[in-house]
Amino acid sequence: MKFLGLLRNKFFLATLFFVVWLLFFDRNDVFTQMERRKELRKIKASKEYFAQQITENRNFSKDLQFNAYTIEKYAREHYMMKRDNEDIFIVEPVVNK
Repeated sequence: MKFLGLLRNKFFLATLFFVVWLLFFDRNDVFTQMERRKELRKIKASKEYFAQQITENRNFSKDLQFNAYTIEKYAREHYMMKRDNEDIFIVEPVVNK
């Protein structure tokens, strides 16, 4: 009986309509907001990853500029450079199919 009185109340119906509209039909509904928060979390995680990569690359760049051992190591690994009295053996991993 009390519930039927609420259904006849125009203020309750207007509030109910407004809440339902905001939850399901608005362009910023609840489901869209959840998707946007999920996307924001992914973007923040990738931002942290790339900030870490930038820091590592800056440190490596400084090492390449000033550290002779790092320069030699990089040249040997990436450009297959060697000293005159050395031989290079390239070992490639075997992939089993």
